[in-house]
Amino acid sequence: MLLKSDIKRIWELQKEIVAKAETGVPREILNDFTVPAKHTIILTGIRRCGKSTLLFQLIGKKYPEAFYLNFDDNRLYGFDNSDLLRLDEIISESGARILFFDEIQEVDGWERYVRQKLDENFKVVITGSNASLLSRELGTKLTGRHLNIELFPFSYSEFLTATKLKSGEASVIRYINNGGFPEFLKSRKEEILSELFEDILIRDIVIRYGIRDIKGLQRLALWLISNIGNRVTGSKLKQTIGISATSTIMEYFSHLESSYLFNLVPCFSYSVRSQMISPRKVYSADNGLITVNSASFSDDQGRKLENTIYTSLRSKHNSIFYFSGKNECDFVVTQKGKKPLVYQVCYKLDRDNLDRELGGLYEALAYFKLKDGIIITLNQTDTFKQNGLTANVVPVWEFLKSKTEDRRRKVQGVSSE
Repeated sequence: MLLKSDIKRIWELQKEIVAKAETGVPREILNDFTVPAKHTIILTGIRRCGKSTLLFQLIGKKYPEAFYLNFDDNRLYGFDNSDLLRLDEIISESGARILFFDEIQEVDGWERYVRQKLDENFKVVITGSNASLLSRELGTKLTGRHLNIELFPFSYSEFLTATKLKSGEASVIRYINNGGFPEFLKSRKEEILSELFEDILIRDIVIRYGIRDIKGLQRLALWLISNIGNRVTGSKLKQTIGISATSTIMEYFSHLESSYLFNLVPCFSYSVRSQMISPRKVYSADNGLITVNSASFSDDQGRKLENTIYTSLRSKHNSIFYFSGKNECDFVVTQKGKKPLVYQVCYKLDRDNLDRELGGLYEALAYFKLKDGIIITLNQTDTFKQNGLTANVVPVWEFLKSKTEDRRRKVQGVSSE
């Protein structure tokens, strides 16, 4: 419990910080970001991807009258449910009708409070770094009254703006290796990404879920970040990691995904059960995390390129799979009411891998009854045709900068009750 005067003073100090903050590169989502009247915007994403900075940009460019409070502030330690009444008084005195709450999930009962503010015709935006926690509480208290927007580290276009580089092979190699965390790109201090990796494990998983086997979780996370693009199963990993139960591995998988640190991509099948039992392919939230934290002694640019394409696809699409038949195709994107999109990723096509890479793409195209697909490489351009199927080979920077795909961040809405 805190004094009203203390809460108000902290809010005023945060307000000064926001006014002086360097907001950096305008995010691509900024122009399309609108706060609706009857729905809470839930802005989620991995820690340090720029959620708070996006709020600062919104305050500076679109909503200068918004009331901003960051609950992940040491000075607010001890803020509890009873303090929401005192916060209400401060908001009323400010005259604000738009509320920006950063990391509000730190407060017990926050979801009821947000629902109350919606009922009072406030516009509300909240941020959070844990998908499972937010979705569980939103599902019970804010069903039908929220819109989810996931923010990611910098896209390639945002990376170019931040680094003042030109689109092309040299800049995309830097992007593939450094990723898109804004603070790291600015300082180039590797400890930022090593500390972030550990911070997510401890704060977002160990403390939040009461994990006792901290070393086991750390070994699992290290193995995953060192094996990007590989297939994984809980039953095989438990021996490698030294965790006795497959159920524990699966639980850790869930926590790692909820914290946005990793994604586990299923094999495509029309059978849900088949999807569940098939091995999944592991991808990281950002390539910089791979470069800094991987225990692998080989600098596998091919895996990093594959991870780059995955993060780009995930920023625009909800349903991503890999395809496995006689050959493998890296990514199949399914879309409601539209034909699937099929992508193969290969750092460099040559005589040794051409038949394999084309075979995987052609097999996926035939399976989905499609006529053409894309092979994404570092710097090659080509076209291959076989039995009425076409494989278009494109350089990665052209794919990432493509105007034919929707570049806005995906927004998943739920209609009001």
